[in-house]
Order: sequence, then C-alpha cells, then structure tokens
Amino acid sequence: MSSTDPEHREEEEAPAGEDEDTGAQVAPIVRLEEVAVTTGEEDEDVILDLKSKLYRFDKDGNQWKERGAGTVKFLKHKVTGKVRLVMRQSKTLKICANHLILPTMTVQEHAGNEKSCVWHARDFADGELKDELFCIRFASIENCKTFMETFQEVAESQSKKEENKDATAAAGLLENLSVQEKKSEDKDGKEETASEKESKDEPEKKAEQPASSA
Repeated sequence: MSSTDPEHREEEEAPAGEDEDTGAQVAPIVRLEEVAVTTGEEDEDVILDLKSKLYRFDKDGNQWKERGAGTVKFLKHKVTGKVRLVMRQSKTLKICANHLILPTMTVQEHAGNEKSCVWHARDFADGELKDELFCIRFASIENCKTFMETFQEVAESQSKKEENKDATAAAGLLENLSVQEKKSEDKDGKEETASEKESKDEPEKKAEQPASSA
C-alpha cells in the first residue's frame, strides 16, 4: 500500500495542534502587585446614582456639545455635609462634570424634552473653575424628575445649612459682645466704688490733721 495514503499519513504524523500537559509549573516573568486605586470619593456618601448623557453649551459655536455618557452622582461629604455633582464617562471614567451644589442653584426642564433638564454651575472638571451651562438627558422621564427633585432638595438643604451657620456665627458674636459689655460694667462699677470710697475718706483725713496754732 502506498505511503501516500491519507490514513497512513495521519498515523505517521503527530497532531501539531495538541499540547501535552507535562505538569511543569512556570513562574511568571513579571510579578504584578495589587495597587490601591483612590477615586477621591472615599469620604462621601452617594445620594443619587443614574445613567445619563451630559452636554455643555458652547457659547462660541452657539450650540450644545456632548460632554460624555456615563453615571451622574450626588455625593455628600461625611464631615462637612457639602454635596457635589460628579459625572464620569462610562468606559474611561474621565470626569466630565464636578461641582458643588450651592443654595443659589436651580434646575429646570429643558424646553421641549421631558427627559432633559438644564442648570448653571461653576464647574471644576477641567482643573479650573468655569461657568458652564449644562444639559443632562436620561433614558426615562422618571429618572429626569428624580434628578431634578434631588437637585432641588440638596440646594434647599444647603441653604438651610448656610442659614444655621450664619445664625450660629451671629449668636457667637452677640455672646462675645455681651461678655465684653459685662466686663466693662464690672470695671466701671469698681472704679465708681473706689471713687466713692476716696471721697468718703477725705473728711476723715481732714479731721485727723492737727489744727494750726493761732
């Protein structure tokens, strides 16, 4: 039988695609160590977390430009109580919005689109403060309403916090003034008592003086 028979050739030739397990263990050339990654959000609690698409208004081009698609969050600091809005792009995690929610801020529905809303902010996403007009769009009307309601609640809570802070500062100032006035009154009282005592002592001193001889 000819050696060129396909069956004989398959028997003679070892399968090239099969790997035999030798049991040998090969140590990795490079050992990768676990690295702790910080996001800067470790000291904050998440109030709201929604998927959305963000736009910013380009004044020069007089048009809306997409800033990124990802997750928008409201984060409340555990110590200061301040709340900021942070949005990162879904794949790169690049920050496309980062600003505090201030008492003076308002959010309103974007004209003609119930799934979108707009607001002004001094944003720090690019590493410097910039006045921006943002528009955010959600997948549903419900998510947009939730965002707007939470935004407004946070702004109002920050307003009350500022009022309480001002009231506390004013109370402290009044307390200091009261203490100073009390000290001043006590000091004046002591001075008056000393003067009165001195005036009372004068006749006694005159009486003690010997009469002059005629």
